[in-house]
Amino acid sequence: MLLKTFGWSFAITALGLVAAAFYGGWTAFGIVAILAVLEISLSFDNAVVNAGILKKMSAFWQKIFLTVGVLIAVFGMRLVFPVVIVAISAKIGPIDAVDLALNDKDKYQQLVTDAHPSIAAFGGMFLLMIFLDFIFEDRDIQWLRWIERPLAKLGKVDMLSVCIALIVLLVTSFTFAVHAHQHGGGHVDKAQTVLISGIAGLITYMVVGGLSGYFEDRLEDEEERAHEQEEEAERTGKKKPAVVLAGQAAFFMFLYLEVLDASFSFDGVIGAFAITNDIVLMALGLGIGAMYVRSLTVYLVRQGTLDDYVYLEHGAHYAIGALSVILLVTIQYQINEVITGLVGVVLIAWSFWSSVRRNKALAEAEGKAPASDEKAEVSSGV
Repeated sequence: MLLKTFGWSFAITALGLVAAAFYGGWTAFGIVAILAVLEISLSFDNAVVNAGILKKMSAFWQKIFLTVGVLIAVFGMRLVFPVVIVAISAKIGPIDAVDLALNDKDKYQQLVTDAHPSIAAFGGMFLLMIFLDFIFEDRDIQWLRWIERPLAKLGKVDMLSVCIALIVLLVTSFTFAVHAHQHGGGHVDKAQTVLISGIAGLITYMVVGGLSGYFEDRLEDEEERAHEQEEEAERTGKKKPAVVLAGQAAFFMFLYLEVLDASFSFDGVIGAFAITNDIVLMALGLGIGAMYVRSLTVYLVRQGTLDDYVYLEHGAHYAIGALSVILLVTIQYQINEVITGLVGVVLIAWSFWSSVRRNKALAEAEGKAPASDEKAEVSSGV
């Protein structure tokens, strides 16, 4: 079962790591491995969400999502999108960006370095919004209760996450301008670029979130309409073909899943810039991660267990928050890319360990007497 589900992912992982070793030695091997682990970690909640929706779809639409959808996710978001980011930021054509990445790495590196403030501001704001919207949401299961409980209460204030993100952006751009002025003023004009890029990242997040909400609402409307038509068909005896109902609902499910998958993969692509600027290593690492998203989705659908490790989603979002801060800091200061990658890995490992402890505590409580309220409180959070 495990080999059947993850076989292709294991094969792509081996090929990708070997290719990385031949491409740039053990350093490249390590960077690709870190990128793959980070992408897998950040995409675990994506797989959980996908599986929760995918199990409602017919076998045909499941196959469409796991074939056409994966092609869009891998080649569209994780391979083409990084090129587009570099091309737009450096003001060169996509073909030129690929050519430079493969044939003139020094010049490409310089272009990416020059464009890094705008990339970091754009990505940092996008990731920060994902983290803030998660941490300000009131949820039943809390991991770090001493942080999440008071922040959930603050989250009842409308648009709080947007206000905090804008404050962070203003402070970042102002600090960058002051720093540039104190060091000769050569990059003072880039402070404005940082501000504009950060606002663009915020707008992008809101647009993606709006589209996701739109498709989710349409999906709910389609399901409700289908239910009403089925009830009417039972009363009148005129039954609408089931395939039409399934097709309408499944089509909106597919669109909704694609928007969701794009938004989840976007944080991985942006986060990859905090680890490496090498587009080849980025493509290898993110490509491996994308394959595991498919495998995890299939595995979760087939197993039917979506919440065995309930804190992993929290760990993934804390990793996103850490990456957002790191990206904003790297506008002025250089941070070792290995340290950047390990921050996310540590947070994911911590959340996994906490989930295992929680499951063990719940199992022991069920094996003995019914747990008291106090014991249940301890077992549901750190």
